[in-house]
Amino acid sequence: MDRREIAALLAYIGRLDPRTIRTDQGEARDQLAQWHELLGDVPLATPHGWDTRIAARQHIRVSPYQILPADIARPWESYRRDRLQRHTDPTPSVDPDDQAAWTAELVGTRRAVATGHAQPVHHRQLAGHRIDPRLEARLKEVGSCIPPEARAALAPFRPARAAREAAIAQGEPDALSVRCEWCEAAVGEPCRRRRVAPDGFARGNATRTDPHHCRRNLAAAKQARDTPQSAMA
Repeated sequence: MDRREIAALLAYIGRLDPRTIRTDQGEARDQLAQWHELLGDVPLATPHGWDTRIAARQHIRVSPYQILPADIARPWESYRRDRLQRHTDPTPSVDPDDQAAWTAELVGTRRAVATGHAQPVHHRQLAGHRIDPRLEARLKEVGSCIPPEARAALAPFRPARAAREAAIAQGEPDALSVRCEWCEAAVGEPCRRRRVAPDGFARGNATRTDPHHCRRNLAAAKQARDTPQSAMA
Protein backbone atom coordinates (compact mmCIF):
# COMPACT_ATOMS: atom_id res chain seq x y z
CA MET A 1 0.00 0.00 0.00
CA ASP A 2 1.17 3.51 -0.70
CA ARG A 3 0.78 6.39 1.75
CA ARG A 4 -2.63 7.42 0.42
CA GLU A 5 -3.97 3.88 0.85
CA ILE A 6 -2.49 3.71 4.36
CA ALA A 7 -4.20 7.01 5.20
CA ALA A 8 -7.52 5.68 3.87
CA LEU A 9 -7.08 2.49 5.92
CA LEU A 10 -6.35 4.46 9.11
CA ALA A 11 -9.43 6.62 8.50
CA TYR A 12 -11.54 3.46 8.08
CA ILE A 13 -10.09 1.93 11.26
CA GLY A 14 -10.68 5.20 13.13
CA ARG A 15 -14.41 5.04 12.34
CA LEU A 16 -14.55 1.52 13.85
CA ASP A 17 -12.20 2.13 16.80
CA PRO A 18 -11.79 5.79 17.81
CA ARG A 19 -8.81 4.86 20.01
CA THR A 20 -6.60 4.82 16.92
CA ILE A 21 -7.42 8.41 15.93
CA ARG A 22 -4.55 10.89 16.32
CA THR A 23 -5.72 14.49 16.67
CA ASP A 24 -2.23 16.00 16.83
CA GLN A 25 -0.79 16.62 13.38
CA GLY A 26 2.69 15.39 14.35
CA GLU A 27 1.35 12.19 15.92
CA ALA A 28 -0.83 11.53 12.86
CA ARG A 29 2.18 11.99 10.58
CA ASP A 30 4.28 9.61 12.71
CA GLN A 31 1.47 7.04 12.77
CA LEU A 32 1.14 7.22 8.99
CA ALA A 33 4.91 6.81 8.54
CA GLN A 34 5.01 3.83 10.94
CA TRP A 35 2.14 1.97 9.27
CA HIS A 36 3.55 2.64 5.81
CA GLU A 37 6.97 1.32 6.86
CA LEU A 38 5.47 -1.91 8.22
CA LEU A 39 2.71 -2.50 5.66
CA GLY A 40 4.18 -1.02 2.49
CA ASP A 41 4.43 -4.48 0.86
CA VAL A 42 0.85 -5.49 1.81
CA PRO A 43 -1.76 -4.68 -0.86
CA LEU A 44 -4.99 -2.97 0.09
CA ALA A 45 -7.00 -5.60 -1.82
CA THR A 46 -6.39 -8.32 -4.42
CA PRO A 47 -8.66 -9.85 -7.08
CA HIS A 48 -8.73 -13.18 -5.21
CA GLY A 49 -9.94 -12.94 -1.65
CA TRP A 50 -7.68 -10.52 0.24
CA ASP A 51 -8.95 -7.21 1.62
CA THR A 52 -7.06 -5.32 4.31
CA ARG A 53 -10.25 -3.66 5.56
CA ILE A 54 -11.84 -7.06 6.21
CA ALA A 55 -8.78 -8.15 8.22
CA ALA A 56 -8.90 -4.92 10.25
CA ARG A 57 -12.64 -5.21 10.88
CA GLN A 58 -12.26 -8.85 11.95
CA HIS A 59 -9.60 -7.91 14.53
CA ILE A 60 -11.61 -5.01 15.93
CA ARG A 61 -14.70 -7.20 16.15
CA VAL A 62 -13.11 -10.07 18.14
CA SER A 63 -10.22 -8.45 20.04
CA PRO A 64 -10.46 -5.94 22.91
CA TYR A 65 -6.96 -4.65 22.16
CA GLN A 66 -6.16 -1.71 19.91
CA ILE A 67 -5.19 -2.78 16.39
CA LEU A 68 -1.52 -2.75 15.42
CA PRO A 69 0.20 -3.17 12.01
CA ALA A 70 1.09 -6.74 13.05
CA ASP A 71 -2.63 -7.55 13.21
CA ILE A 72 -2.76 -6.84 9.47
CA ALA A 73 0.58 -8.40 8.56
CA ARG A 74 -0.14 -11.75 10.24
CA PRO A 75 -3.32 -12.50 8.22
CA TRP A 76 -1.53 -11.37 5.06
CA GLU A 77 1.35 -13.81 5.63
CA SER A 78 -1.15 -16.59 6.34
CA TYR A 79 -2.97 -15.72 3.12
CA ARG A 80 0.27 -15.90 1.11
CA ARG A 81 1.40 -19.15 2.76
CA ASP A 82 -1.96 -20.85 2.19
CA ARG A 83 -2.02 -19.95 -1.50
CA LEU A 84 1.52 -21.18 -2.12
CA GLN A 85 0.81 -24.46 -0.33
CA ARG A 86 -2.14 -25.06 -2.67
CA HIS A 87 -0.14 -24.14 -5.77
CA THR A 88 1.54 -26.63 -8.10
CA ASP A 89 4.04 -25.09 -10.51
CA PRO A 90 2.71 -25.51 -14.06
CA THR A 91 5.20 -26.35 -16.78
CA PRO A 92 6.56 -23.08 -18.23
CA SER A 93 5.74 -22.42 -21.87
CA VAL A 94 9.23 -21.15 -22.75
CA ASP A 95 12.11 -23.14 -24.17
CA PRO A 96 13.43 -25.40 -21.36
CA ASP A 97 16.98 -24.89 -22.64
CA ASP A 98 16.66 -21.18 -21.77
CA GLN A 99 17.29 -21.52 -18.04
CA ALA A 100 16.91 -17.81 -17.31
CA ALA A 101 13.51 -17.54 -19.02
CA TRP A 102 12.37 -20.83 -17.46
CA THR A 103 13.25 -19.64 -13.94
CA ALA A 104 11.78 -16.18 -14.55
CA GLU A 105 8.42 -17.62 -15.58
CA LEU A 106 8.32 -19.93 -12.54
CA VAL A 107 9.16 -17.06 -10.19
CA GLY A 108 6.65 -14.76 -11.87
CA THR A 109 3.86 -17.34 -11.56
CA ARG A 110 4.60 -17.96 -7.89
CA ARG A 111 4.72 -14.24 -7.14
CA ALA A 112 1.37 -13.69 -8.88
CA VAL A 113 -0.20 -16.52 -6.88
CA ALA A 114 1.30 -15.36 -3.57
CA THR A 115 0.17 -11.75 -4.03
CA GLY A 116 -3.38 -12.74 -5.00
CA HIS A 117 -3.21 -11.69 -8.66
CA ALA A 118 -3.60 -15.28 -9.95
CA GLN A 119 -5.32 -18.38 -8.66
CA PRO A 120 -3.26 -21.39 -7.46
CA VAL A 121 -2.74 -24.04 -10.13
CA HIS A 122 -3.71 -27.52 -8.96
CA HIS A 123 -2.71 -30.92 -10.33
CA ARG A 124 -4.38 -31.49 -13.69
CA GLN A 125 -5.14 -35.10 -12.70
CA LEU A 126 -7.10 -33.86 -9.67
CA ALA A 127 -8.71 -30.68 -10.94
CA GLY A 128 -8.95 -31.29 -14.69
CA HIS A 129 -6.91 -28.21 -15.46
CA ARG A 130 -6.39 -27.51 -19.16
CA ILE A 131 -2.85 -27.40 -20.56
CA ASP A 132 -1.47 -23.93 -21.12
CA PRO A 133 -2.31 -23.02 -24.77
CA ARG A 134 1.25 -21.75 -25.30
CA LEU A 135 2.71 -25.03 -24.05
CA GLU A 136 0.22 -27.02 -26.12
CA ALA A 137 1.23 -25.11 -29.26
CA ARG A 138 4.90 -25.78 -28.54
CA LEU A 139 4.28 -29.51 -28.09
CA LYS A 140 2.51 -29.58 -31.45
CA GLU A 141 5.45 -27.74 -32.98
CA VAL A 142 8.11 -30.15 -31.71
CA GLY A 143 5.89 -33.21 -32.19
CA SER A 144 6.76 -34.87 -28.88
CA CYS A 145 7.94 -33.99 -25.40
CA ILE A 146 10.82 -36.47 -25.88
CA PRO A 147 13.65 -35.09 -28.07
CA PRO A 148 14.59 -37.23 -31.10
CA GLU A 149 18.08 -37.83 -29.69
CA ALA A 150 16.65 -39.17 -26.43
CA ARG A 151 14.12 -41.31 -28.31
CA ALA A 152 16.90 -42.87 -30.39
CA ALA A 153 18.96 -43.55 -27.27
CA LEU A 154 16.01 -45.27 -25.59
CA ALA A 155 15.16 -47.45 -28.60
CA PRO A 156 17.43 -50.41 -27.59
CA PHE A 157 15.78 -50.52 -24.17
CA ARG A 158 12.19 -50.57 -25.47
CA PRO A 159 12.29 -52.43 -28.79
CA ALA A 160 8.53 -52.99 -29.00
CA ARG A 161 7.78 -49.27 -28.83
CA ALA A 162 10.61 -48.47 -31.24
CA ALA A 163 9.27 -51.00 -33.77
CA ARG A 164 5.78 -49.56 -33.41
CA GLU A 165 6.98 -45.99 -33.99
CA ALA A 166 9.05 -47.07 -37.00
CA ALA A 167 6.06 -48.85 -38.55
CA ILE A 168 3.79 -45.83 -38.07
CA ALA A 169 6.46 -43.54 -39.54
CA GLN A 170 6.54 -45.74 -42.67
CA GLY A 171 2.78 -45.45 -43.08
CA GLU A 172 1.93 -48.94 -41.89
CA PRO A 173 -1.15 -49.50 -39.67
CA ASP A 174 -0.69 -49.30 -35.92
CA ALA A 175 -0.97 -52.94 -34.87
CA LEU A 176 -1.26 -52.06 -31.20
CA SER A 177 -4.44 -50.04 -31.84
CA VAL A 178 -6.46 -53.29 -31.81
CA ARG A 179 -6.65 -56.27 -29.47
CA CYS A 180 -4.65 -59.35 -30.45
CA GLU A 181 -6.82 -62.42 -30.96
CA TRP A 182 -3.88 -64.81 -30.63
CA CYS A 183 -2.21 -63.79 -27.36
CA GLU A 184 -5.15 -61.64 -26.12
CA ALA A 185 -2.92 -58.57 -25.61
CA ALA A 186 -4.98 -55.49 -24.84
CA VAL A 187 -4.99 -52.33 -26.97
CA GLY A 188 -1.69 -50.51 -26.55
CA GLU A 189 0.08 -53.55 -25.05
CA PRO A 190 2.72 -55.51 -27.00
CA CYS A 191 2.07 -59.08 -28.04
CA ARG A 192 3.28 -61.97 -25.90
CA ARG A 193 4.98 -65.26 -26.76
CA ARG A 194 2.69 -68.02 -25.56
CA ARG A 195 4.19 -71.50 -25.73
CA VAL A 196 1.79 -74.39 -25.25
CA ALA A 197 3.03 -77.33 -23.17
CA PRO A 198 2.08 -80.95 -23.90
CA ASP A 199 -0.57 -80.77 -21.16
CA GLY A 200 -2.35 -78.01 -23.11
CA PHE A 201 -1.54 -75.13 -20.78
CA ALA A 202 0.34 -72.00 -21.85
CA ARG A 203 3.99 -71.69 -20.84
CA GLY A 204 5.97 -68.45 -21.08
CA ASN A 205 4.77 -64.87 -21.32
CA ALA A 206 7.67 -62.86 -22.80
CA THR A 207 6.88 -59.76 -24.86
CA ARG A 208 7.40 -59.75 -28.62
CA THR A 209 9.08 -56.94 -30.52
CA ASP A 210 6.84 -57.48 -33.54
CA PRO A 211 3.08 -58.09 -33.19
CA HIS A 212 1.40 -61.28 -34.38
CA HIS A 213 0.42 -61.51 -38.03
CA CYS A 214 -3.29 -61.76 -37.26
CA ARG A 215 -3.07 -58.54 -35.23
CA ARG A 216 -1.49 -56.74 -38.16
CA ASN A 217 -4.33 -57.89 -40.40
CA LEU A 218 -6.91 -56.62 -37.93
CA ALA A 219 -5.14 -53.24 -37.73
CA ALA A 220 -4.99 -53.01 -41.53
CA ALA A 221 -8.70 -53.81 -41.79
CA LYS A 222 -9.50 -51.19 -39.14
CA GLN A 223 -7.41 -48.59 -40.99
CA ALA A 224 -9.20 -49.43 -44.25
CA ARG A 225 -12.58 -48.94 -42.58
CA ASP A 226 -11.58 -45.66 -40.94
CA THR A 227 -9.92 -44.09 -44.01
CA PRO A 228 -13.09 -43.55 -46.10
CA GLN A 229 -14.87 -42.08 -43.08
CA SER A 230 -12.03 -39.62 -42.47
CA ALA A 231 -11.99 -38.63 -46.14
CA MET A 232 -15.76 -38.00 -46.14
CA ALA A 233 -15.49 -35.94 -42.93
